[in-house]
Amino acid sequence: MRSRKSERQLRVGLRVHVICYVVAHVVLVVVWWLFTPQRFFWPLYSLVAWGIGLAFHFRAVSSPSRRA
Repeated sequence: MRSRKSERQLRVGLRVHVICYVVAHVVLVVVWWLFTPQRFFWPLYSLVAWGIGLAFHFRAVSSPSRRA
């Protein structure tokens, strides 16, 4: 049987997820800006898709049922 992760471990995991999200999207936006600024803002697809996953991660970590 697996033990449940501690609250601290869950928060660290969420923090790592947020940092990866921000760094990856800064890189994507810089690449877009350097090479195709006059075209469609294509990093939007990744921002939205990964953002949905990040929102679910945040909700899972901060849900009240988790604390019970």
